[in-house]
Amino acid sequence: MSARNNFKNSRMNFKFQNESNTDYKGTKPTREQSSIFEVLVLMIVHICKKVLFFDTNLKIAVYLGALFLLSLIADVMTFPRTYFSRSDNVFNQYFVKIGWFWTLFLTVPYVLLTSYTICCGKRKYIATAHLSRLIIATISWYTWTTIFNIIETKYGRCNSNKFDNKVACLQNGHFWNGFDISGHCFILIYSSLVMIEEAKAIKGWERIKDYIRDENYARSQNDKSPSTNPLKNIKTSDMDVLKISYEKFTPYVRALLIAITCLQLLWDVMLVSTILYYHIMVEKFLSGIIAILTWFVTYRAWYTIPKILPNLPGQGLFKYNNEKPVLTNLPNRKRSSLTNTKHFMGMPINKNQENIETNEDGR
Repeated sequence: MSARNNFKNSRMNFKFQNESNTDYKGTKPTREQSSIFEVLVLMIVHICKKVLFFDTNLKIAVYLGALFLLSLIADVMTFPRTYFSRSDNVFNQYFVKIGWFWTLFLTVPYVLLTSYTICCGKRKYIATAHLSRLIIATISWYTWTTIFNIIETKYGRCNSNKFDNKVACLQNGHFWNGFDISGHCFILIYSSLVMIEEAKAIKGWERIKDYIRDENYARSQNDKSPSTNPLKNIKTSDMDVLKISYEKFTPYVRALLIAITCLQLLWDVMLVSTILYYHIMVEKFLSGIIAILTWFVTYRAWYTIPKILPNLPGQGLFKYNNEKPVLTNLPNRKRSSLTNTKHFMGMPINKNQENIETNEDGR
């Protein structure tokens, strides 16, 4: 009997040449072998996630500390001039000055593709629960930068008594002396925080492939047993949309995440440049405070309220980015095996997990 069971288990866990997963209907399918290119892409994505998802609270503390201390030092001493100290440098002219365009250029397709996938193509939900966040962010950006400009124009004055408005003063070669709250600091910090938050939809993204595979198998076997799979209650039509969109959009989602990471790093470099060479400390520190407060009110307060739209990034028809699965109504041994599962770059590396589940379910 023991030899027979061992032979049965070996048949369940290994395939002979020219065998397929469909040869044994009781065999639970396993993850397909990844190509070298996919592994390299996943490594880059893993690095990008480490960069983007660095502790946000600590990152904000660094922002505020730099805005205060470095700006204060820059007010009392002159730093060596560099390429970044020139206002006509290519990064300032073609990126920072139209910074919100670049932010939307990357985040809009990223949010659209990720939300379409996790919302199973339900367009109304995509627009109200996800794309609306970017509309709110754009309104916030436009409102604050307009207020900054009004304050500088209304409460400033020209160094020549001949002109009493900013445009005429500057056109005639004079200097307008006003309280110029740094729009550059605002957009660089606010844009960075928005991109970091929106990028969080990638957390747990690789697990969706496993969920789809396992749920398709469970449904083919008409398995009604308790499961931690978040797709268990998804309609068949929604499952079809999810499978197609996930396979089709995942390469683009990864590419956009890499681009977002590069842009966010550029914003940090340009922020340091702005701190060292432009504006006074009060103007920069105040703009940073406003940017952080705007981010906090939306992403940390408003969007976290249950049943009030919009939702946080990554919230769709199912939950895929939990740190740990919900382990209710499961046998103790299966619960233990799921809890101890390890992952690398979003992929499970505990090969014994599926064998334990298969043997316990009698498949």
